[in-house]
Amino acid sequence: MPVRFPQPGELEPIERASRDEIAALQLQRLKWSLKHAYDNVPHYQRTFAAAGVHPDDLHQLEDLAKFPFTTKTDLRDNYPFGLFAVPREQVVRVHASSGTTGKPVVVGYTRRDIDTWADIVARSIRASGGRAGDIVQVTYGYGLFTGGLGAHYGAERLGCTVIPMSGGNTEKQVQIIQDFKPDIIMVTPSYMLVIAEEFANQGLDARDCSLKVGIFGAEPWTNEMRREIEAKMGIDAVDIYGLSEVMGPGVANECIETKDGPVIWEDHFYPEIINPETGEVCADGEEGELVFTSLTKEAFPVIRYRTRDLTRLLPPTARSFRRLAKIVGRSDDMLIIRGVNVFPTQIEELILRDDKLSGQYQIVVSREGILDQIEVMCELQANVAAAVPAAEVQATARRLQTTIKSLIGVSAKVSVLQPNSIPRTLVGKAKRVIDNRRIDG
Repeated sequence: MPVRFPQPGELEPIERASRDEIAALQLQRLKWSLKHAYDNVPHYQRTFAAAGVHPDDLHQLEDLAKFPFTTKTDLRDNYPFGLFAVPREQVVRVHASSGTTGKPVVVGYTRRDIDTWADIVARSIRASGGRAGDIVQVTYGYGLFTGGLGAHYGAERLGCTVIPMSGGNTEKQVQIIQDFKPDIIMVTPSYMLVIAEEFANQGLDARDCSLKVGIFGAEPWTNEMRREIEAKMGIDAVDIYGLSEVMGPGVANECIETKDGPVIWEDHFYPEIINPETGEVCADGEEGELVFTSLTKEAFPVIRYRTRDLTRLLPPTARSFRRLAKIVGRSDDMLIIRGVNVFPTQIEELILRDDKLSGQYQIVVSREGILDQIEVMCELQANVAAAVPAAEVQATARRLQTTIKSLIGVSAKVSVLQPNSIPRTLVGKAKRVIDNRRIDG
């Protein structure tokens, strides 16, 4: 399958700029963003004053470390419109998180914000190999979630034909792929596997379909998951990164020619990596918590927002901007099992090392007495399940159990199930962890 690499003339000048040019633009925009937030948002006036800093104290990029962090709690405490930096009448759209653990986080956009967002998502799709005239099937959820409309406006801005499918209705997803012949699909990686299963259920080879590229985000996923999707769908799987609090999808995106981590669009978002315990800024290449400051947002600027995503900043390759290493997990999603830190993506990586197992899995945590217990449930690949004898299924479970113990350091019960045993998430993020400790107390 031919991969469409960009020609130099297709890139924006900033994507080929020197680091000095990028830093100068960032400093200019960062000064504006700090002043804009301080002048217009009482929350930032209070937190800056409490930290003893003022926007005029920023003289170089490193001075940003003097300024206080913003957390999801701050966003919820100012629900719904308390962090808007423009009059509400200038906000042309609002989005919000699901709010499953308290008040939702509400974000707003001016007309210019919507245009900026469309521009960077268009840049992201182009980096993924998309071009004007391509057909893009958007299978992210629409509505208050930023995924569907963010992808939609970006694809239109690039000049693509958009199929606004949203999530769910998997049988229809396959029918539309067969009939409309899209070039690109934008969807969560876990739901892409569900779509691949539906192709098989209908007796179709997904690798024969029209899709060339999948742009996957909204949940952490591993390189093993990438290989699984690429093998089942016959496409290039590319990572898009974003979060509603910072903008939505399109904060960073992989380039199809390298597929070596999402490139941060640093002309709009300034990244830092901090030690999640101390808050100190880490050097590039060190693992820690990702923090973003918006550089161009009008309605909803964010200053040093703690994403809780754990990753590293990597040097530029295909573009002049720095990249994100694969998200290893979230500091608030980390499971502590008998003193051992466990991330769902670590389990996913080990499951997908076995070619008999699919990417569908679930981790169940419980407490017996004072001891935490963990069970990993995974499934056989549909195309091999009938041929795998019961003894081999049990042996597969024991091998995975041993691997988890030796590489992660925690004892786990492992259940290898038949295909379609684990409930599928048809819209939004897959539910990978069921932590019954929170129920049992």
